[in-house]
Amino acid sequence: MGMHTRRDFLRRAALAGGAMALSPFRAGSAQETKKSGLIDMTIARWTGEEASEPEQIKALAERLTEKAINALGGMNRFVSTGDVVWIKPNIGWNRRPEQAADTNPDVVATLIRLCYNAGAKKVKVGDNPCNPAKLAYANSGIEAAAKAMDAEVVVLDANRFREMSIGGERLKQWPVYPEIVESDLVINVPVVKHHNLLKAPFTACMKNYMGVAGGERGKWHADIPPCLCDITAFMKPRLCVLDAVRILTGNGPSGGSLADVKRMDTVAAGTDIVALDALAGELLGLDPKTLPTVREGHERGLGEMNYRKLALDELSVA
Repeated sequence: MGMHTRRDFLRRAALAGGAMALSPFRAGSAQETKKSGLIDMTIARWTGEEASEPEQIKALAERLTEKAINALGGMNRFVSTGDVVWIKPNIGWNRRPEQAADTNPDVVATLIRLCYNAGAKKVKVGDNPCNPAKLAYANSGIEAAAKAMDAEVVVLDANRFREMSIGGERLKQWPVYPEIVESDLVINVPVVKHHNLLKAPFTACMKNYMGVAGGERGKWHADIPPCLCDITAFMKPRLCVLDAVRILTGNGPSGGSLADVKRMDTVAAGTDIVALDALAGELLGLDPKTLPTVREGHERGLGEMNYRKLALDELSVA
C-alpha cells in the first residue's frame, strides 16, 4: 500500500471514530489536558517598550512566538526526532510584511528554528497562493526568512494535487496537496485579518487550510462555514499558531493600505483551532458567537468557542 493511500485510509478511519478522534492534542478534552498538566492555548502579548524600528519588531515577533510555544509545552510536544514538518503560513498575496496580508516572516522563521531544535529532519514551507507564487513568496518576506533557517520552500505544483476523500458534509472529495498531508506534522500559521465574505468576515486558522487545497476553491465561498469545517476535520489540527503581530482590520483579504493595519504585538498558539479562531475574531472586534465558522466548528466538535474554558496561559512578554 502506497504512502498516500495508507495515510488517506488512516484519515478516513480516524474520522469514522467521531469528532473526538480529530487529534490527540485537541482541546475538546480540556479536563484531561488539565489533569496531565498540559496547556491547550497560550496568548503572548508584548508589554515591553514600544517597538517601531524593523529590527525591534523582528525581535518582538521572535520572542512572542518562542514564548507562546514554550508555554504550550515546547515544540518537543509536537515534533519528534526525524520528523518532516510542513509549516503552512498564509502566503496568499503579493504584499510586504508591514501590509499584514500574509503571515509575519519572523514568526515563521522562529517556528522553523524551534522545529529543528526539537529534532525535525526537514522543515518545509509552502502555500497555494491567490497571487503568483513567485511574487507572493518573495515580497511577503517568507521565502527569504525560511531559506535563512534552512527550510525547504515549496512552490506547490498544480499538477501534483490529488483527489482525496474528505468525507465532509459539503466536501466529499477534493484535490489536496499530498506532500502536505503526508508530513509528520502540519503547523497552521495564519495572520489575523478581515475578509470581505459575509459568512466569514475574517480569516484565521480554519480558513488558512484552504491553502492545502487545489481545484476551484472559489466554489467554497457559496457555503464556506461547512467547507472550512470539512477541511479542518480532514486535516486534524495538532498545532496552530496565530500571528497577530500586525492584523489587517479592513479591505481583506488582500489589503494594501497601511491605514488598515493595526499593531497588536500578540502571538497565540494552541491545540484547539476553534478557540484560536474565536480569539482572532475578538482581536478584530468581532463577537465569536456571531461568526458562522466559529459557531459551526464548535457545534461539530472541532473545538471550544469559549477559549477561556480551556487550560489557558496568558503571557506578558517584555
